[in-house]
Amino acid sequence: MSNSEMKHSIETAAERLIRKHLTLAFAESATAGKASAAFSLARDAGKFLKGGFVCYDAKLKCDVLHVPQEMLDKFSPESIEVTNAIALGLTDLIPADIHIGITGLPCPGGSESFEKPVGTMFVSAFLKGEPWFSERMLFHGSHEQIVDHTVIYVANKLINCPERFVPAP
Repeated sequence: MSNSEMKHSIETAAERLIRKHLTLAFAESATAGKASAAFSLARDAGKFLKGGFVCYDAKLKCDVLHVPQEMLDKFSPESIEVTNAIALGLTDLIPADIHIGITGLPCPGGSESFEKPVGTMFVSAFLKGEPWFSERMLFHGSHEQIVDHTVIYVANKLINCPERFVPAP
């Protein structure tokens, strides 16, 4: 994976979002704003990127995105359930067509276990207020490489946005 691969994926996703008049917002935990920052560098980012919220600390997930503490306790901050909840909570914070939540374990710590090793990442999205996808991936490499793989993964999902959600031109 190279910076040019990431840039190409993001530019392609940005062009599609602009062409389809779709806007985008992120709630980022494990990527700590890297997705928002990377998409902000795309050509004409102001036409599609609404913003992002970094909720690295679990308390922010509760206080700002309204994730119940019980959910964090039951599933851990790095889980598909919490990723869904931060994406949904973002819908009230930042108006956009697409809301994406990202959590995971790009480095040791957190809820790391044999079943959930370093490199486990979760991405969830709502499109026009409806669940679009919610997925668990396992990436390998350094902390930075795992984060970069996740950003490219998100860009590729946006490139392949289902037509059923896209407004007519």
